[in-house]
Amino acid sequence: MSDFAGMEDLLQDFLIEAGDLLSGVDNKLVDLERAPDDRSLLNEIFRGFHTIKGGAGFLNATELVTLCHLTENLFDNLRNGEIAVTPEIMDVILEATGTVRDMFASLEQGMQPGAADASLIVRLRQAIAGELIGGSGAASEPPAVAAPAGAASRGQAGGAPDWELLHGIVTGVARVIPPVREAPSMAAVVPAAAPARPAEEVIRNAVGRRATDKPGSQVSTGRREGEKQRDNSIRVDTTRLDQVLNLSGEIGLTKNRLNALRSDILSGRNDTETLHSLDLAVSQLDLLVSDLQNAVMKTRMQPIGRLFQKYPRIARDLARNLGKDVELVLAGEETEIDKTMIEDLADPIIHLIRNAVDHGVEDAAERIANGKPEKSIVRLEARQEGDHIVILVADDGRGMNAERLRAKAVEKGLITDEESNAMDERQSFNLVFLPGFSMAAQVSDVSGRGVGMDVVRTNIQKLNGNIEIQSQLGKGTTFVISLPLTLAILPVLLVRLGDQPFAVPLSMVREILPIEAKEVQEVGGRATMVVRGEVLPILPLAGLLGWPLERAPCYGVLMQTAEMSFILGIDTFAGREDAVIKSLDDFRPKGVAGVTTLSNGQIVLILDMKELLGSAGDQRWLSRMTMMAKQVATA
Repeated sequence: MSDFAGMEDLLQDFLIEAGDLLSGVDNKLVDLERAPDDRSLLNEIFRGFHTIKGGAGFLNATELVTLCHLTENLFDNLRNGEIAVTPEIMDVILEATGTVRDMFASLEQGMQPGAADASLIVRLRQAIAGELIGGSGAASEPPAVAAPAGAASRGQAGGAPDWELLHGIVTGVARVIPPVREAPSMAAVVPAAAPARPAEEVIRNAVGRRATDKPGSQVSTGRREGEKQRDNSIRVDTTRLDQVLNLSGEIGLTKNRLNALRSDILSGRNDTETLHSLDLAVSQLDLLVSDLQNAVMKTRMQPIGRLFQKYPRIARDLARNLGKDVELVLAGEETEIDKTMIEDLADPIIHLIRNAVDHGVEDAAERIANGKPEKSIVRLEARQEGDHIVILVADDGRGMNAERLRAKAVEKGLITDEESNAMDERQSFNLVFLPGFSMAAQVSDVSGRGVGMDVVRTNIQKLNGNIEIQSQLGKGTTFVISLPLTLAILPVLLVRLGDQPFAVPLSMVREILPIEAKEVQEVGGRATMVVRGEVLPILPLAGLLGWPLERAPCYGVLMQTAEMSFILGIDTFAGREDAVIKSLDDFRPKGVAGVTTLSNGQIVLILDMKELLGSAGDQRWLSRMTMMAKQVATA
């Protein structure tokens, strides 16, 4: 039974707006730490907590109201100059925002949030009173001791009421005054030192490694289960909706024109003028439908900055826990991408930022010894290039050592010595994506399990994207993620095996080339071709599908995945198409990502090349002798 029966719509509106406000507050807190005297920032954060408190009041979320009220009072004192921003106060504020987000999680489940941790409330009250020193929780002077009954009135001039005590009772802001016979120090209530939070707790409120993540596992994309209902909503600019409405009206008028022309033709009017009008109407309808399709796609597009805004806080907390000075710089926040992709990008980006902060950048002493600035810069950037979105996660750290990566992979048994010797620098960098690979000497709450980078590549590939690594030893590392603008339409290359067409993702295709017998060589029992100095194996599509090889392939499609490059052997090809993907939820054969329909009505399977390569095993390879025999047989 929900605690908000009859208030579901109000609750969802509050969670959406308050979630955006809190994300904005997190970013402003990171800025405030760098500019503690910025009054405008203090005012904006104060207003954020005030607005959240007001919305929580409508929902009768008393514990959330109490926590926001205390934090709001702290910022009121900060902006009025009564107390100054210190690292200890920032730690308390950031812990409070984390608790507020935890309370949002309870609200998403339809439950009233529980009370905040008592030690947090005590430290907030200390901070409001200006008594929080050194993060120890000890006051600058012994706490006030309550006088015995009647003493309070004797302590007030003329027996006047204690207005400060009365105000504290009404607002719940005043610090707790212990009885005189107990007189415990605040250090007994709050731990002597505020321990650094585990990195898992730091990222838990956003996204990150979960207990179900295992090396090589097919992880689910998306966010916490409790967020799914909230994330189904989308904010659309009314001008875009107006454009959709106008195009719908134009299509309606064109439909009426086509109906009139149809009636004329059925009645026997087949003159040149009628046919010309029909041609114009069909052309206009084609143009309008294309414009409507683009307009509808734009309604799904959202600024990626809504995803980026949560990361400065996470990077700050992780760096602080690791004793590093790291600043996360954002760029291209206005770049728009499909909303469903924004949600599914949360896991990969948090892993890349965590990897950059933990492995990529050095600590301050090492950076100074190498002649670098003490502060490390991690850059998160998005931009549009043609029909793709490119996301960069770059650091100015120590870079990646290809030789050490190969040695570590051999040590862990992930590759053989022979495979290691044949790898170039790009392939060596891609070893970090192997399940179970980690350069960490020991497992920590941040890294070392060999899960994170495997999760990154898995989720990026689910979005029909790819990820590349650029690294220079001693200079830094850049991860480049390339994604399609939308998942609704997939550019594909139509290939044929006999009379049967298949579609392969165009993002994996590099070029198409003829397969001639004189150019086919045999290396290690496998048919290969040399393309611009690179020896590439030939994998017949028939072998990947488990079909008998009836003839030697005539053409090859040079394809590239994160693990390998190869030539896909086909009979012929039919060109490029923008496929509207239809999923096969109830029945999906292995190696099939979905289906699409061609202009002639023919249904075509869209192949999942990664799954085909993994399931075919050694049967996918073709020897040169077999290929030559098939060519002779079909000659």
